Amino acid sequence: MAITCNGNKDDKKILVFPLFYTLDYYIYFCKNFNNVSLQGHHFLSNNTTMQTIISLQNGIAGDLNRRFDTPINFELREGEHLAVIGVNGSGKSTLIQTVTGQLFLKTGKLSFDFGSDSPRYTSENIRYVTFNDAYGTATADYYYQQRWNSQDSDQAPCVKEILEREKCDNLSWKAHLYDLLGINSLLEKPIIMLSSGELRKMHIAKLLLSAPKVLILESPFIGLDAPSRRLLINLLQHLIDEATVQIILVVSAPQDIPAFVTHVYEVDNMRCSRKFPLQEYRAQETITARRAAINNRHIELPVLPEGNGEICTAEEIVRLENVSIRYGSRTIIDRLNWTVKNGEKWSLSGPNGAGKSTLLSLICADNPQAYSQNITLFDHKRGSGESIWDIKKHIGYVSPEIHRSYLKDIPAAEIVASGYYDTIGLFRRLTPQQIESCMGWLDTFGISTLRDRSFVKLSSGEQRLLLLARALVKDPALLILDEPLHGLDILNKELARAIIETFASRPNKTIIYVTHYPEELWPPLRHRQRRSGSSGYEGHRAGRRSRHTVLLSPALSQRQYRSQGSPRLR
Repeated sequence: MAITCNGNKDDKKILVFPLFYTLDYYIYFCKNFNNVSLQGHHFLSNNTTMQTIISLQNGIAGDLNRRFDTPINFELREGEHLAVIGVNGSGKSTLIQTVTGQLFLKTGKLSFDFGSDSPRYTSENIRYVTFNDAYGTATADYYYQQRWNSQDSDQAPCVKEILEREKCDNLSWKAHLYDLLGINSLLEKPIIMLSSGELRKMHIAKLLLSAPKVLILESPFIGLDAPSRRLLINLLQHLIDEATVQIILVVSAPQDIPAFVTHVYEVDNMRCSRKFPLQEYRAQETITARRAAINNRHIELPVLPEGNGEICTAEEIVRLENVSIRYGSRTIIDRLNWTVKNGEKWSLSGPNGAGKSTLLSLICADNPQAYSQNITLFDHKRGSGESIWDIKKHIGYVSPEIHRSYLKDIPAAEIVASGYYDTIGLFRRLTPQQIESCMGWLDTFGISTLRDRSFVKLSSGEQRLLLLARALVKDPALLILDEPLHGLDILNKELARAIIETFASRPNKTIIYVTHYPEELWPPLRHRQRRSGSSGYEGHRAGRRSRHTVLLSPALSQRQYRSQGSPRLR
């Protein structure tokens, strides 16, 4: 079956089909466009010509705010696997939404040909998911503390319930897919308790149950540790080898392009390149490749907006004594002892699901179990009279969970300003000095032009920069950075790292930095904690090892840490 959509500004001819996400999209298209063009199938059986699966010729979107500067020419042919690459805000998502029919055409011709044995609707043949953070697309009922509230976790649907909502008549394919993804052990687990790697596998299983012809994954590796990245790449390669699906990956960096990709489209400043064979793309000096060279250059440390003039005098910023966190029969943290002193810079590493985010939720006073634990923050024991807001005013925090909870239709400048009072849209009136500081941080990150744009309409990389500015705006004594560089292109990674390094050099600033990749760190991070798995934390001191207690090794140099590599996935 072949489906063709012709766009025209005069008669508004456009394809009508159910889209990928919500009924709202479908209703919108049904109300506004009235012409369906279905052509007879022209797939090939014994013909040597390769079938064109998706084709967009001279496409121009009808929405002025989502329109490329030049007409879009794009195709996916039988046997091809594509990478769409570009820097943050370049138009990658807009390109995908245009070529999949989510944006109506002013002019151009969009056609699909999935074969005579394929389901009727395009939505069944093309499945698309965007991983803006470690947890994928936010749901309407999500709130930040939900993941740490055991009562809410009991009410959350389990993986099996989510997957059974997808129509799948081929039970053998379903069983094979579950085995392939290794998710049988996750079926009874509440979804809000999944690690980022586990949730990634659930999303992919959900998409593949309908046996689509094309699978589109945007930012597929964000939030994944190195072993989980390799696992995902191997999984996609296995699907390709079985000839079950064609893959389109949307990425920001050349190193994120796996070897199974056959062709590359490069997007830069709302312009789409021609289709490059992978080898040709890697061999030439394209825009992305030239920018990648900046990775070998040290960006000059920026001048940051002035701080609030307050210097933290507490001796111990964080002290955890014999802390344990359990959800039902599952132990996340077991008898943890950890002290972070004023001015120290810590790195926290470990595989997906090891409990790093849970540990941070204790420090930020967001985990309900924190109040039954022996926790001291800024020399004040938890429960001694300070409110959660008294604690938070000293802490700047960015994380995948924060990213997910902030997907709100409010101006970008308000996102940054919310850092002063840790609320969304309900903060007090800012002082002139605070307004000046907000604008200063927007300018420091090079995103001042975004101040009045809706947060949800920005790229995931632009959103991450805004959340970094939000974490820094109140000049916190403790800065907690949970995978702060994920989703950023090479230029913005270097800029963000330089800003963090400069901030860390201020007097009495304490840093806790979570990352899967040692190369993201910088010399001031002199202490390391390594999360080994569900049994607890592991460390080294005087040749001893413990499964349950953090053992500090402050003498571990940056070079030694990098030489040890990432922890193994257990």
